[in-house]
Amino acid sequence: MTPRIGVLALQGDVREHLTALTAAGAEPVPVRRRTELDAVDALLIPGGESTTISHLLRELELADPLRARLAGGMPAYGSCAGMILLATEIVDAGAPGRAAIPLCGIDMTVRRNAFGRQVDSFEGDVDFDGLDEPVHAVFIRAPWVERIGPGVQVLAEAAGHPVAVRQGAVLATSFHPEVTGDRRVHRLFVDVVAGWA
Repeated sequence: MTPRIGVLALQGDVREHLTALTAAGAEPVPVRRRTELDAVDALLIPGGESTTISHLLRELELADPLRARLAGGMPAYGSCAGMILLATEIVDAGAPGRAAIPLCGIDMTVRRNAFGRQVDSFEGDVDFDGLDEPVHAVFIRAPWVERIGPGVQVLAEAAGHPVAVRQGAVLATSFHPEVTGDRRVHRLFVDVVAGWA
């Protein structure tokens, strides 16, 4: 059965992830409402601005239902801002009242904009556990992981910090595989969702 994977469509690289998931063998659908969240097997949280996405999650009353789905075992994948939101703790979360909100999908502490500002964005190849060839990673105002819990597997590192992690059926990368044309990370996620079902 083809997994039905939602892409949180509030802000960020929504279209690119929908295209990548289709190429990876999933049935992707945009998610903006509670009813749409309830109808998917898994959720992908794209890159973008973590504080803006958090604000919209609050405004649309999606934060608590999303946190509940994650606590109930829903598979998820977050890239860049999505990695930040999937954390249990966020360093430099943003201004009070507009801070990024942890959805507690992976037991980790993530630092926002860890590699620097927009002008410090860069690309490079990273070895990715479980993939034969390195992944060409695009880091845009990217976070990194500063602490992982005992159940978290590090899949890739850059600058001495984890930049791809997995805990159970939840995956996160600090980089943007959706912009490179390499569908292996999305295929890995689709396989995780199919196996979890």
